Amino acid sequence: MHFNVKEEIIALTPQWKGKRMEDGRPYVEDKYLDALKKMTLEEVWKPIFVKGYENQFVGGGVNPLNVLHDDGRKLIGRAVTCSFCPTRPDLHETMFAVGAEEGRNGNYNQWVIDSLVERDVVVVDMFDKIYKGTFLGGNLTTAIKTRTKNGGAVVWGGIRDVEQMKQVEGVQVYYRGIDPTPIRDFVMTGFNSVVNFGGAVCLPGDVVFGAGGGVLFIPSHLVAEVVDGAAKTHVKDDFGFEMISQNKFTTAQIDRNTWTEEMLDLLMDFIKNDPRGEPYRDLDWSHEYDLARNGDPNDTQTAL
Repeated sequence: MHFNVKEEIIALTPQWKGKRMEDGRPYVEDKYLDALKKMTLEEVWKPIFVKGYENQFVGGGVNPLNVLHDDGRKLIGRAVTCSFCPTRPDLHETMFAVGAEEGRNGNYNQWVIDSLVERDVVVVDMFDKIYKGTFLGGNLTTAIKTRTKNGGAVVWGGIRDVEQMKQVEGVQVYYRGIDPTPIRDFVMTGFNSVVNFGGAVCLPGDVVFGAGGGVLFIPSHLVAEVVDGAAKTHVKDDFGFEMISQNKFTTAQIDRNTWTEEMLDLLMDFIKNDPRGEPYRDLDWSHEYDLARNGDPNDTQTAL
């Protein structure tokens, strides 16, 4: 048993073919993280969902997340994952000994924070523990800011020292609850391994997208496709609103997943000539034209 093992991280993410970080996590380029800042939750979610990744979002419902700063700021970065379970003396002794052998200092949560680098986001499965489950407080939030520059955390558990945390500029945190108790009675079971975060699955190196009151985990190998797909959704919306306002197409036509060649031709003209289309002029629409000509077996009357 070891924590944060490079070979295991690589084995968990075989579909990633690009550069990797020192610890083995997929290295999603900064340009994609920057592009995601301009996108909405729904734009980013759709390309993942239609590929069968249906367990990537945690938001409202019966188990909502709270947010440290409710001012519309997004949380975007590369996931560092960790998971915990309730304390058990023999298991704690074993796991703490493993950490000591690896040269780790402090408590379990400090091991994770000490590993962070720029643009990381901590993803914590604290098994919904809030009383004595306060993974973050003022000190560790400051440490996150220092190490990640503009990162943060998503915690399926508790936080404390909220007034202090809010004073740390440029950090965003999603969490389940607040309690004044310090963290106690827990054991680390995984560090940069698979995390079940409130029913959503996160792997090390996934891109965390916190926005709109919830958190989406984007598989690293899909990020480039998601960014392009979200951009296409955005420009199709701009174009669709224009066509509906001009009574050129009905909402039923616009809302189909697969557009006709006529609609795509008009969209290409919009992208080429309308200033709103300028950011999207390098996108490749050959796949959409293929579907228009040959049919899409997965097409539905209403787009997602």
